[in-house]
Amino acid sequence: MKLEPLVVLINAGAGTGSDAGRVAALVQHFRQHGCEAEVVLARSGAELIERARQAVVDGVTTVVAGGGDGSINAVASALVGSSTRLGVLPLGTLNHFAKDMHIPLELEHAIANVVHGQVVTVDVGEVNGRIFLNNSSLGIYPDIVRDREQQQRRFGRSKWPAFGRAVFAALRRFPFLSLELTIDGVQHTRRTPFIFIGNNEYQQGLSTGRRSRLDSGRLCLYVAQRPTRLALLGYALHLLFGQLAQARDFDVLQTAALSIATRRRHLRVATDGEVTRMKPPLLYRSLPAALQVIVPR
Repeated sequence: MKLEPLVVLINAGAGTGSDAGRVAALVQHFRQHGCEAEVVLARSGAELIERARQAVVDGVTTVVAGGGDGSINAVASALVGSSTRLGVLPLGTLNHFAKDMHIPLELEHAIANVVHGQVVTVDVGEVNGRIFLNNSSLGIYPDIVRDREQQQRRFGRSKWPAFGRAVFAALRRFPFLSLELTIDGVQHTRRTPFIFIGNNEYQQGLSTGRRSRLDSGRLCLYVAQRPTRLALLGYALHLLFGQLAQARDFDVLQTAALSIATRRRHLRVATDGEVTRMKPPLLYRSLPAALQVIVPR
């Protein structure tokens, strides 16, 4: 059976080897499964989004995203609400979304899944028009990510040394946010260093922060109580490694939508590890069954 052609969008920063060699290897891998693939190496998140949107307009049945969670998010944002299916090649460091969807982490097996897997619909989260597949956060974590990226750009530091310096800088500042949360019509005033909003519920305890389902139509809100500096460090590390549910001292609420207001003119908001500045109020909502994803049978 001849399969329909598909478009493969790869974050050019993910993986190793020459560009031409990587493209040729991926094309050959897909051909081995009877599928022709147009492989594109994108140089930025904006290019990933632009290429994915064009694929939807062109009526492409399947668009495959290769990279880390930020790259998967970028491609998925263009597919939400369409009939185009998302395939995933997990080429990042942590690959939270792929793990929660039980997508193989080995490249050859992930390609086989794209071609032979089944399609399921999953929820996505949205904040002020920006989607997230995994989670969004405010407070210490976006500050750490911004500081880490600045150090990488300005001083050429690698990711982990830059992250360590950013953590200690955040601990020195010991920042808190004064926020008003509106959830199901009820207002909650909080002063907190950290808020985490998950797309569906993160499991507790020994499950290491994984999600058992992505189709409940609910967001899960974790609000940190007033912690010590050591607890702040713990929150940052738990979030980085996808184990936030193991951290303690959280208020936990579930809802389909919420708003977050503050007197600040802008807030840094992380969505699947990418940080943007947004103007409050922040309007969060779940978009149920908004995305079609190819997963193992």
